[in-house]
Amino acid sequence: MKHWLMILLGLFQLLAFENSSSAAETNTVYVLPIREDIMPPLVYLVRRGVKEAMDAKADVLILDMDTNGGRLDSTEKIIEILSQFKGKTVTYVNKKAFSAGAYISFATQKIYMAPQSVIGAAAPIVLSSTGDGVEKLPDTYEAKISSAASALVRASAEKNGHNVEVADAMVKKNKELKIDDKVINEKGQLLTLTDREAAEEYGYPAKPLLSAGTVDSLNDVLKIFGSTEATAKRIIPTGSEKLASWIMAIAPLLLIIGAIGTYVEIKTPGFGVPGITAIVAVTLYFFGGYIAGLSGPMWIAVFVVGLLLVASELFLHPGTIAPGLLGAALMFVAVVMAMVDVYPGSPTLPTTPIAWNSLQQSFQNIVIATLGTIVMVVILARVLPKTPLYNRLVSKTASGMKTEHVETQRRISRDGQLGVAISALRPGGKAQFGNEILDVISQGDLLPKGQKVKIIGHSGSEAIVEAI
Repeated sequence: MKHWLMILLGLFQLLAFENSSSAAETNTVYVLPIREDIMPPLVYLVRRGVKEAMDAKADVLILDMDTNGGRLDSTEKIIEILSQFKGKTVTYVNKKAFSAGAYISFATQKIYMAPQSVIGAAAPIVLSSTGDGVEKLPDTYEAKISSAASALVRASAEKNGHNVEVADAMVKKNKELKIDDKVINEKGQLLTLTDREAAEEYGYPAKPLLSAGTVDSLNDVLKIFGSTEATAKRIIPTGSEKLASWIMAIAPLLLIIGAIGTYVEIKTPGFGVPGITAIVAVTLYFFGGYIAGLSGPMWIAVFVVGLLLVASELFLHPGTIAPGLLGAALMFVAVVMAMVDVYPGSPTLPTTPIAWNSLQQSFQNIVIATLGTIVMVVILARVLPKTPLYNRLVSKTASGMKTEHVETQRRISRDGQLGVAISALRPGGKAQFGNEILDVISQGDLLPKGQKVKIIGHSGSEAIVEAI
């Protein structure tokens, strides 16, 4: 009986081993390259990679790192983005992780290092305005930014189970690091570790100083987490990240150009350069948010629906008001949400800290664009009609063949004509004068459909009418 129990126990253990092996083999592992300076384009690459991994419900995200460091603001954003991933996060120091690279490494749960790789030297610096060296900072300011950077990296280290004192010694040069009566870093030096030093064990019970181990290649790291080079999903930089950083930098300007183009197009007959310019500017705005990993196609679709509703108000059902208001609201929401950072599995509305931060930035862009548009409209209203450019803009109708002079004469000839409202005037709408149907606007009165009216003047392309 005992013999059979031993056999059954062995079978259960074998099955358990096979199941665990099968689970390891089915791990979904994503590899995200951090192999350039930590700058805004890399933020967009990391955001795209993390969202792709989250969409795929990946188990592990590995940072393949070889960097000299970079900007602290971009580093903070990358650390915040990595915190959205709910699986296991790993850094493989594939040669070096200096400065900002070390900060990001502490933001992952495991750190592995390649042979002869190094990590550390993470004190923040400021480049000179000429870009040819490091600027000497006042002692108070240097202490301030060093303290802030130290707090950032210590928080990441504590969250992910790394030695907080090691993290602090990499940032502060006045920090002495001593463990087991051994001075690992002398005061006045910044801590930098080789792969062997980082993997050396200290304390009771013994624990690696920083690295979980020296691993020969990225493929060996993948095997640890049940994947191979053939099965791992790699995030490939496309170059669009740099384009996204340029577009995002001028996002308020694109909104201003779009609004000004629309304003000039409305004030001139036909459809021409201003309208095309507005369309291109708004398209670039949404495209920038899309390739930056922020907005998805949904908000582009919402904007288009809003635009169609506004167009229906202007051209198909003038005076109905509701479609125009609804369309304008949808367009505004789409413009705002196009720059909001929402992650897979999170609510569409911004409820997380990272989404709220991006929402504030989006509103800031809207405020800047609104103020800029108001200033430009006032200037254009006064200056543009006096310029040759205005004459060229208004010299053509939609067909591009008839001059503004001819159109003006036609409007004058309509004065005094009698007709009938073919839609309710609230106060805008349509009325028929003989065989001609015109866009009209009453003098503030709400007139019913069928009301007889007379043209008493014009406002832009609309005839002003009164009831008779």
